Amino acid sequence: MKASFLLHSFALLLHNASCTRQALSDCFNMILKSKAIVLRSLKFGDASLIIDMLTEQEGRVSFIVHIPKTAKGKIKKQYFQPLTLLDLVFDYRQRVSLQRIKDVRILHPYGSIPFDPVKSAILLFLSEFLYHVTRGEQRNAGLYNYVKASVEWLDEAEQGYASFHLVFMMRLSRFIGFFPNLEAYRPGVCFDLRNAAFTDRIPLHPDYLLPAEAANMGQLMRMNYENMRIFHLSRDDRNRISDIILHYYRIHVPDMPELKSLQVLRELFGQ
Repeated sequence: MKASFLLHSFALLLHNASCTRQALSDCFNMILKSKAIVLRSLKFGDASLIIDMLTEQEGRVSFIVHIPKTAKGKIKKQYFQPLTLLDLVFDYRQRVSLQRIKDVRILHPYGSIPFDPVKSAILLFLSEFLYHVTRGEQRNAGLYNYVKASVEWLDEAEQGYASFHLVFMMRLSRFIGFFPNLEAYRPGVCFDLRNAAFTDRIPLHPDYLLPAEAANMGQLMRMNYENMRIFHLSRDDRNRISDIILHYYRIHVPDMPELKSLQVLRELFGQ
């Protein structure tokens, strides 16, 4: 009788442990729907891609996707071009580094970007830039919505977007934690790139702008997509500003490399 009771108790304990494991597994595994923006895709093996995306619901997520060799497959390679806007259904597993897509469709087909080499170069540059500066980002609806609205604006723009990438990069800093403090500006001050603020004294480190270029920071932050065309910047101006902005990001984003696509953008733009 005692042995039978012990066996029954042990069986009940195993059953409860199994239920607990299943409950924990269910907590970590779920089917999610989310809008997403493609940042980078890399070929993996003969018929797969590893894709990094900025999603509306989970922030940065990496996926592995099998691309069918026949045209009948519902997941197509062209869905994963730089900064394509997607609607996803995926099997999200918190303990897995590469998630799997169950269904995907293009959320907003671009009307002009695929046929415009300059706009395509801008997206290639911004996708490389975003891939590095959004690493580790958790859910951030403001960031996602800003990127989505920006690329939609670019797609619809007919002219006056030569400074788009400059405005995009500076305004993005508001959503990832190091937007410059512009309140203390007055003529003659320097701009401390490390502390993201104006200062009366030249910093004791090399990462700062002298007064002439510091004044341009305030001007740059007054620019937006609608008014940037009235700020007349030369090719050299835009090149210098892009160098300053990228240096600013490299100070605040660990291990951010030089961006290979910047030179392509400069050559195509004829800045």
